[in-house]
Amino acid sequence: MKNNHLIFWTWIWVFGYCMAIWLPLLEVSLLIISSLILVVGILWFMKLPGLNVISWIMLLSISIGYYQWFDQRNVTGIHAESNDEILLEMKGRITSSIVVDGDHVGFTIMASEVKYLETELNRSKKTQKVKESVQVSVRLLEQNEQETAYTWQRGDDISLSGKLQIPAIARNFGGFDYRQYLRQQHIHWIFTLKGLDSVNSQSSFHWNRLQLLRYNDQFRGFLADKLDQLFPESQAGYMKSLLIGLRVDLDPQQFQQFSNLGLTHILAISGMQVAVFCAVVLWFLRKLRFTKETGLLIAIALLPFYVLFTGSSPSVVRAGLMAMIALYAVRRNWLKDALKLLCLVGGLMLVWNPYSLLDVSFQLSFTVTYGLIVGVPWVSQLLPQQKLINSTLSVTLVAQAVSFPLTIYYFNQFSLLSWLANIILVPFISFVVTPIGSIALILSLVNEPTAQVIAYLAIISNRFTFWLTDVMDSWNGFKLIWASPSIVWISFYYGFVSLIIGCLIRWNSVRQARLQGVFIGFIQSSRGISLVILCNLCCFIGLLWYGYQPDLWRNKGQVQFIDVGQGDAILIHTPNNKFILVDGGGTLVFRKAGDDWKQRKNPYEVGKNTLVPLLKKRGVHHLDYLIATHEDADHIGGLQAVLEQIPVDNFIFNGTLKPNAGVEKLFKTALDLQIPLLAGNENLEIPIDATTKLHFLYPLTQKAASDNPNPTSFNGLTIENNQNNYSLVFMLEMYNSRFLFTGDMEKSSENILLEHLEAQSESNESIPIDVLKVAHHGSKTSTTEEWLNYWQPKLAAISVGGYNTYGHPTEEVLSRLAEHDVEVMRTDEEGEIQMTVTETGIQTRHKLK
Repeated sequence: MKNNHLIFWTWIWVFGYCMAIWLPLLEVSLLIISSLILVVGILWFMKLPGLNVISWIMLLSISIGYYQWFDQRNVTGIHAESNDEILLEMKGRITSSIVVDGDHVGFTIMASEVKYLETELNRSKKTQKVKESVQVSVRLLEQNEQETAYTWQRGDDISLSGKLQIPAIARNFGGFDYRQYLRQQHIHWIFTLKGLDSVNSQSSFHWNRLQLLRYNDQFRGFLADKLDQLFPESQAGYMKSLLIGLRVDLDPQQFQQFSNLGLTHILAISGMQVAVFCAVVLWFLRKLRFTKETGLLIAIALLPFYVLFTGSSPSVVRAGLMAMIALYAVRRNWLKDALKLLCLVGGLMLVWNPYSLLDVSFQLSFTVTYGLIVGVPWVSQLLPQQKLINSTLSVTLVAQAVSFPLTIYYFNQFSLLSWLANIILVPFISFVVTPIGSIALILSLVNEPTAQVIAYLAIISNRFTFWLTDVMDSWNGFKLIWASPSIVWISFYYGFVSLIIGCLIRWNSVRQARLQGVFIGFIQSSRGISLVILCNLCCFIGLLWYGYQPDLWRNKGQVQFIDVGQGDAILIHTPNNKFILVDGGGTLVFRKAGDDWKQRKNPYEVGKNTLVPLLKKRGVHHLDYLIATHEDADHIGGLQAVLEQIPVDNFIFNGTLKPNAGVEKLFKTALDLQIPLLAGNENLEIPIDATTKLHFLYPLTQKAASDNPNPTSFNGLTIENNQNNYSLVFMLEMYNSRFLFTGDMEKSSENILLEHLEAQSESNESIPIDVLKVAHHGSKTSTTEEWLNYWQPKLAAISVGGYNTYGHPTEEVLSRLAEHDVEVMRTDEEGEIQMTVTETGIQTRHKLK
């Protein structure tokens, strides 16, 4: 293609998709899109003046229309009569690999028939023919059911009875939207069931794509078993990810360490592995005396199988398609421009599936590859010209610089050691560990003892890798947490990077010319280049500082009642940019003896999966105070992940200890991290900043002594199993607003605190509060008439899980609040509740309303 039309058209196509995503949906038909394409074709054929501009506008319109047309067709064909759970029978065919993890089994089916079961709301048993992907989630009840689930395979015909429900949406601002995630895979429903009594599966042979994928699953499973035999358990999952793209068994702790150091791209099959595969195939074919042309054709034919075999992730699909086109171009002496190849492949993938643009892996893969193609030739001019050093540094620096905005946008963290980790480990893993592991895997198919010897070399190499990642990950001072930046900030970032590199190249050219005694015209025009570089660098540093501290000049505070289900987690952000976290939610697990088989490798945990990502996304670099109101699991369960991933300056608790493994681990972690532990009581008052204060009101020191005249203690802490009546109660004053936080305190402790406050007050009159955090999730054991009469709150926030089995909040408490004209906000109905505090008052917003 002449000039750079393909590159420019691809960018227009991508921009059109972006506009389609940001703009409201329009009714765009396939006829309109076809008409626009026809008009563009006619204009090109007629070669009219101004053709380029007209064509660009037409192409942009086609792109917008095509995305919206594609998106509008993504609707469910299952006609549900309500948004609640629906009982039905479903028949279909398994279309994904089966993931068995403890007592959970997950897979996707292509449903062919649904039969609605008779209920009180639906008296009919109507049957509907459908053709739609449905996500299935099975909870196993017996251990022998696990063995049955392991026999299921992709392509099996299956029938099952259970509940059909709509996937969950994001319940917190900036939270993960599971419904949108599944919709981008054309999945609109989740089918859930318990036990396998209602499940019938049958293996059958079909001449279709699923059968090929089934064989591929079996082969990958066979190789995975070989890797289990070759490598110890601590390394097998890592090698499966590295060699065959199978990440199910990857240790979550290992993945977290790689993620912290910006090394997760190593664990995804991508361009490096595809290039090595092509090089090995071509070398082997040359040894067999195949001609160059024949070898290229064979390599092209084998690449789709390699892409399929390694999991078909966006990175490997992109690399595979690029390699196929490049090999064919080499054979025909066509299209040697790598950037045009990339744009051609990216454009084809986006036409095939426009939702690819929203995929994180797709964005990182193409952005980094684009940056390497464009940026490495530039940056290499500024580095030492020794070939190995130059290539290693230029690739690493460009990849880090290009991926940085997307990394902090999606993962909200960046390690200053990332560049060093990539320089050391990427070549080592790519050119040492991967080849040795591949040779061992191939040899295991013919000679197990020899394969074991070769594998031992990889085992030693992996020990070095894990040791180095562990050491570098332990240097917490190099980890930076970033709030998700805006699209405008990202655009300015890439603009400044391009300007700075361009100016440096010009400055370097001038310097080289002067050293060689060459005086040409452009030197005279470049006298101010140093000043330009300095100005750009200052602006760039300012941009980075603003991205790291976007709320530095804020003059308002926020109190965020985060939705963590049945539990409490409240983030306080003061006007002077201080952060206080009150409780951290928790995942309650009820497990009987002998139920070890139910344990999942990477179970859902509120702190790790919900709370910590939200704190990072909001730019919480560290917590000035972490407050645990008491030590029940639904309040402190998520704090373990917080301590492990976010620096904490001070930890305030209620001065007691509830003896169990989770609590002891939490306090041990705090002590190991040398975080000061402060016992809260009525004597503690903390000025947070000029506009914010904390006044602790409860527990009372006299009460602790009277309740436990002979207390049981551990390392100086009173042992207390019943934590509710020892909940920390404190007042937050921010500007002119007052918030009362109550933990899970009950009636008896409410009465004790009221008596104490009335005894301390000369006028026996309280100052009304603005917001009351309702105690114990709205339980009838709290929030008495006397309590509301004393505090006279205007607003009440209730942190509670939807459809909880405790009946929270109770009608009794809700009626009492209504009688006192208190406006009630609930996380189960409204999701996260955010209250913005200014000098003029409080403004609220809710995620779901």
